[in-house]
Amino acid sequence: MLKPKFNYTNKIVNNLVEITAAREIILNSYLVPKWEVSLRREALLRATHASTAIEGNPLTFEEKTMLAQGRKVIASRKAKQEVLNYLKVLERIEKYQEKEQITEKMLLKMHTDITESTLDDLAWEKEYRKIKVYVGNKITGEVIFTPPDVKEVPSFISQFLKWLNSEDSKLLHAVLVAGISHYELVRIHPFVDGNGRTARALATLILYLRGFDIKRFFVLDDYYDSDRKAYYNALKSVDQHKLDITKWLEYFTDGVYLSISQVKKKVLQLSLEKGKVSKRGQVALTEKQMKIIEFIQKKGKITNKDVREMFNFSNRGALDEINKLVKLDIIIPKNRGRSLHYVLK
Repeated sequence: MLKPKFNYTNKIVNNLVEITAAREIILNSYLVPKWEVSLRREALLRATHASTAIEGNPLTFEEKTMLAQGRKVIASRKAKQEVLNYLKVLERIEKYQEKEQITEKMLLKMHTDITESTLDDLAWEKEYRKIKVYVGNKITGEVIFTPPDVKEVPSFISQFLKWLNSEDSKLLHAVLVAGISHYELVRIHPFVDGNGRTARALATLILYLRGFDIKRFFVLDDYYDSDRKAYYNALKSVDQHKLDITKWLEYFTDGVYLSISQVKKKVLQLSLEKGKVSKRGQVALTEKQMKIIEFIQKKGKITNKDVREMFNFSNRGALDEINKLVKLDIIIPKNRGRSLHYVLK
């Protein structure tokens, strides 16, 4: 069975502490963003764009968004199919497990769905590679390392999955398990193509299963794509003889910390007062409601005119949006007539 080698450096420990604290703040805040279908869709599109772009997909974010909307995009069939495949996998990420276990069957299914109708040879579908491959930067052509021999792939995958579903794995922090799994799948490189996308999707699945996706508020793929050189350098930092993944985990936890911190910042801007969640329960806000609350926090109050100008609403539309927050018991009216305004309760 796999026994990951790494040290708990100050960076890793500090990142895990901050990540866990941020998660608790988000989950227990009084006011949180209400990530509706459209907003969650945007997050999925960003993840799809980033993960496919890392591996050389030429479509822009705008083109991928159009493609997801069913609109016509001028590009190769393969480029378009890669995007649609990855988006579909992320949309149903929870399906790639059996009773919260990630099996070989589910891993093969995930890879098959990611690479459907995109592989150069049909013989590569639904099975492990039978040819020698290299892990490298598809943009620069730099070779990072050479994966194990084809004969070792089934055994390495079996050992990895045995560890992933073991009690040893469950004792580790979820973020570490996701980071180890991401690297291990890239290291083994069990498929001819699509390994990177499968590794990143697998890490997403693990965070989901272990309760660290934070309601799908953040997307790690953006972090990888924002500095591709750093991503490949982190993979390259692992000595292939010692397989000590400490540097990789420092990089990986940095990414989770950065992503979750952005969500925490937004939540803290909305929910500065503690204790209300235990009394009233957690309240999810739409994007417009979030902006109204932020305006009040900055200015101390808000008027119907402010809301009209903020969203280009009619007088009736602005009043409807304000009344929603009044009914949620978040804001209350002050004064009457021309002096009427609203403040946080």
